[in-house]
Amino acid sequence: MSPVLRNRLIGCLAALGIFAADQWSKDYVTKALGIDRIGDAMELLPIFDLRFTRNFGVSLGMFEASSPEMRWGLVLVTGIIALVVTVWMMREKLLADILALSLILGGALGNIKDRYDLGYVVDFADLHFGDFRPFLIFNLADAAITIGVVIVLARAFFMRDKDMAEVDGLMNSKAAEAAESK
Repeated sequence: MSPVLRNRLIGCLAALGIFAADQWSKDYVTKALGIDRIGDAMELLPIFDLRFTRNFGVSLGMFEASSPEMRWGLVLVTGIIALVVTVWMMREKLLADILALSLILGGALGNIKDRYDLGYVVDFADLHFGDFRPFLIFNLADAAITIGVVIVLARAFFMRDKDMAEVDGLMNSKAAEAAESK
């Protein structure tokens, strides 16, 4: 098996692992712990609660689906985005890039499944400092998507410049070798 194929397989398995962990965590909170109605909460730490909420929108609750047509529209749009991320992931070669995209893909699939099955996404993780909440209530899929996007952006800003410098250096050394051989 080639290293690139191995990296892509690892990425697919990581995406499936994120998807499975997200679905398990939502099932555990809503079924095993019984936190399944608006207002239900369980304090785990002074700054972290499990608090059930339904997210009818996408990121930060934007584009709320207020009708069945909008719900299925969100399923379609997020499905297309997941397909684009999958194609992008299958085109990448470096494991770090593939793993970042697998976080996004696994998280997207978890939220798509919720929206398809329930009409909303189950959110339950509530990080707060008194009344200050730096994030809305979220879930494992949201966290994976956010971390994946941050990694993709960081690699785009910082690693691509380094990669281009290496390519320029390689081209300059090849040109120098060609000049010496004449």
